[in-house]
Amino acid sequence: MLAKVIQNDIQIQARDLTLLRDLFESRVMTSAQAAALHFAGSKDAAKKRLQKLKAAGLVNERTRRPTEPAALFLTAKAFSHLREHGILAEYPTLSVRSFEKRAAVSELTMRHELEVMDVKAAFHSAVAKAENVSITQFCTWPLLHQFEVSRSGHGETTVKPDGFIRINEKEQDGVSEHAFFLEVDRSSESLDTLVAKATCYLAHYFSGGFAERNGAPRTAFKEYPFRVLIVCKSAERRNNTALRLLQNNPPIFTHAHLTTLAEVTAEPFGAVWLTPAAYRDAVKGTAFDTERVPVAQPYRSQPDREAYVEKQALKCLLLS
Repeated sequence: MLAKVIQNDIQIQARDLTLLRDLFESRVMTSAQAAALHFAGSKDAAKKRLQKLKAAGLVNERTRRPTEPAALFLTAKAFSHLREHGILAEYPTLSVRSFEKRAAVSELTMRHELEVMDVKAAFHSAVAKAENVSITQFCTWPLLHQFEVSRSGHGETTVKPDGFIRINEKEQDGVSEHAFFLEVDRSSESLDTLVAKATCYLAHYFSGGFAERNGAPRTAFKEYPFRVLIVCKSAERRNNTALRLLQNNPPIFTHAHLTTLAEVTAEPFGAVWLTPAAYRDAVKGTAFDTERVPVAQPYRSQPDREAYVEKQALKCLLLS
């Protein structure tokens, strides 16, 4: 346990430990995200406590553009205290120098990681309002859940997820556990990269790699299902991804669930998730029918398609 007083600067509370540990894991976080994750949504409470943590030299912030919230980050002082008192035992061992190097993210990387944290904050806010759902794990450190998978023609590929989530759902006959890998799409990466990742996740399931990671034999893979959550910047990007997943070899129909950043941050447990199969069914028999679209067609904007899919596609809930 961390000492109650750190150099007479601040009385450390249990919530502070959780916040500082989460900040170590995520690298960056906004005050609004901290409020959702650790202060029951109270921005005023978060602001007051963060001011004390800043004054004690445990948290600092990186200013950004005037229209963007500042990004909080853990200081070397806080890292040293957390490490010395065993708060970071579950994480890879880092020296102070390695910690500082890991924390020095570029603006582009920081923007992406804050979007990942937006998703995490949205899930936690939604769970706080639900009676039958709890989050047992929401990890955003890719290294802790990376895996290697063999793909035909590509050799061994290392996949580093943006997040890994475990959710428990109380039902009439007991408790169901749901596992998800999270990919928050960087619009700068090609669809080929995104589809290749989805293919790797499918191979990770069928090869029994995920089952083995959970302490079971690879042959028990059916007992350890998971889904891949792909969060896109726009409905157009989501629909293009769904189409490419259907055209993939092998095609991916339901293992991936897609949505937009706006939808998931508004209502992650709502009917906002589109499977490639649902996209296929929505456009069947129309000018957008997946069987009429060549795999290597040049990109062109299709606002009519986006409007049609939004109206006709049967989106699903994440949980039962």
